[in-house]
Amino acid sequence: MGFSAGNKLGAYEIISLRGAGGQGEVYKATDTRLDRTVALKVLPSHLAGNPLLKERFEREARTAGSLNHPNICTLFDIGKQDTPKGPVDFMVMESS
Repeated sequence: MGFSAGNKLGAYEIISLRGAGGQGEVYKATDTRLDRTVALKVLPSHLAGNPLLKERFEREARTAGSLNHPNICTLFDIGKQDTPKGPVDFMVMESS
């Protein structure tokens, strides 16, 4: 999929790619509402079409949102946005 610096998903503006793996891509981004740096995990569109993988992504978000521990990042938000590249599911977490 790939997003570039300056692309926006909701209120989050991409700064740079931090990493990518089998379950998604993680970007450094700015929360434009609260003026803070966040980590934005995106479920690639080629995976979002698979109901099992989409459910896994949603389950990960629910699980992360229910945890509170110093060694686990805090989940701030989840969202879905239509883009020219197709619909994008994402979760927003604290950034280190």
